[in-house]
Amino acid sequence: QVQLVESGGGLVQAGGSLTLVCAASGSIYSIVAMGWYRQAPGKERELVARITSGGSTDYGDFVKGRFTISRGDAQNTVYLQMNSLKTEDTAVYYCNFRGYEGRDFPPSVFDSWGQGTQVTVST
Repeated sequence: QVQLVESGGGLVQAGGSLTLVCAASGSIYSIVAMGWYRQAPGKERELVARITSGGSTDYGDFVKGRFTISRGDAQNTVYLQMNSLKTEDTAVYYCNFRGYEGRDFPPSVFDSWGQGTQVTVST
């Protein structure tokens, strides 16, 4: 089973920066996509940023060039660099990995979520 561990959340003032990190472990055969989602109180979970195995990225409309998603060299780590943070960015941020797992062939599909990390942006 693929497990994800997030880190890097915290409290920051508006205009500040944070970098979130998510590391995957387990019997990963291949990764299709990695992404970050967020959920604020009373709101639905929404896409923040996503990167595919081919390196294609897409972002939520609200990002507007402020955030950058990237992968580690080992491809089992994903980063979210967040700049120019706003109070409305306050939420729990979750990472998500999708791909194939297992040591036997054929591998199984997996869709794993991290436990979430709180990001709070103050005025």
